[in-house]
Amino acid sequence: MAADFSEAAIYVGTYAKYNAGSLFGKWFNLSDFADKDEFMEACKELHKDEEDPEFMFQDRENIPEELVSESWISEIFFELRDKVEDMDSTVQEAFSAWLDYESRDLSKADADDLVKKFNDEYIGQYDEEEDYAREVIEQCYELPDFALNYFDYAAFARDLFNDGYKFLDGFVFCA
Repeated sequence: MAADFSEAAIYVGTYAKYNAGSLFGKWFNLSDFADKDEFMEACKELHKDEEDPEFMFQDRENIPEELVSESWISEIFFELRDKVEDMDSTVQEAFSAWLDYESRDLSKADADDLVKKFNDEYIGQYDEEEDYAREVIEQCYELPDFALNYFDYAAFARDLFNDGYKFLDGFVFCA
């Protein structure tokens, strides 16, 4: 799920209400909160009818699955949101795709390190792997037009993406 972090939202209910047959809750736009503590305070205020509410994040929008689950939101979501807000929306989508693909425990991740690693690996957006392969040939090799007419871009793309490159949701990354 590609994410626009500035449009991130979570529907917050509680397990007690859910178990009692109620879906009562509210959509919270996370851009309204400076950090996780402020967000959690708003959740507590919404569910102040419970002594010790156990929050249930029943739905999400524009948040990579690595950053939220039914009962957990990453400590670094808000820090990441602030770091990527200057990225254009396409790069934010690429970042989201990259986060969803990368296997890591985000509860222990450092936001600065994640953004740096993403910036090191992100190449660009392409319709298909073969488009990236064509660009590599055009920029890195001086083949005569005659040779280009016979060049097997599909095979070259297959080799590139079997050896260190990733194609995720239309974005190319190097490993």
